[in-house]
Amino acid sequence: MHPTSEDLRAGQELRAALEEEPLVALDEIRAAAERLRGITLRTPLLRFGMPLLGDPRGRTRAWLKPENLQPIGAFKLRGAYNALSLLSPAQRARGVVTASSGNHGQGVARAARLLGLRAVVVMPSDTPQVKVAGVESDAAEIVLVGPSSEERVGRARDLAESDGLAFIHSYDQRDIISGQGTAGLEIVEDITELQDPPGGTFPAGPFTVLVPIGGGGLASGVATAVKSLRPDATVMGVEPALAADARQSLDEDRIVSWSPAQTARTSADGMRTTALGRLTFRHLRHWLDGVVVVEEMEIMRAMLRAQRLARIVLEPSGATALAAWLFHAGELPADGPVVCLLSGGNVDPTAYAGWLAVAEAAGA
Repeated sequence: MHPTSEDLRAGQELRAALEEEPLVALDEIRAAAERLRGITLRTPLLRFGMPLLGDPRGRTRAWLKPENLQPIGAFKLRGAYNALSLLSPAQRARGVVTASSGNHGQGVARAARLLGLRAVVVMPSDTPQVKVAGVESDAAEIVLVGPSSEERVGRARDLAESDGLAFIHSYDQRDIISGQGTAGLEIVEDITELQDPPGGTFPAGPFTVLVPIGGGGLASGVATAVKSLRPDATVMGVEPALAADARQSLDEDRIVSWSPAQTARTSADGMRTTALGRLTFRHLRHWLDGVVVVEEMEIMRAMLRAQRLARIVLEPSGATALAAWLFHAGELPADGPVVCLLSGGNVDPTAYAGWLAVAEAAGA
């Protein structure tokens, strides 16, 4: 069945209306931070690497923001709790449904448990068992579907319509973006203090933030917060080479979709989203300074370095920003601190051991 001229006109009007929707504002992110107070952890900035020469406080050029230390092992609780806390009483009474490859599902499940809501999570059949177990531990209902993100989102929307549940998008929703952006607020506040503490001798200056891109919710929120507060900062997204649809989309100034078969090749299961969303694309196009693409071996080597040098366990998605710093420093500004946002650490122990062994054999 071909679309009619009326259908096409309606579609054009909808796209125009969506394009006019304002981007998430700094005030929304600040309000989200207040809602998250006492719910999420204010993750610290940890020194990584050798101290800078001449710095008596032992500061390093690279800093790690370990979101793997959040209560669910990943940053996703920030956006999920913010979104669920904004639901109306009627929506809360009916419950929520979401589609997730793992960490977002855990975030929604935990937020729903804290707020006393019913939660249904539609997950791909190839989700790592450690993430399925995380959702189950918070008593959320799980529906398994195929590996395609379109399939799980479609199933979740069907359940929302049939059961009257509120649909919570994993990234393309402004209260999700503003919740994730709270990590950016913390980065700006903490790096400013670390650069120029009271009585310090190292003046504050430009810095760089490396943030993973899956569907783009985290990168959108972090970039919005950081660039709004510190226009002199550089914010770079990071993607696996086997799922680099965001860089292609930004290069071509349009949303480009990769097939599930393509994105399934990366070990970074949290970044197998096949396309940016309409909101996240607009935020990244407006705020992001570029995208660094990392190879699979670089991700594994970064996981090993994190374990050995920082005593941090990372899943592949969580290691991408560190991989960008370790192996693509030439693509970053030459001076100033670099903050690597480590997005999560929910990894199957057997798979983790195998990846570390591969990195060890490669001489990481």
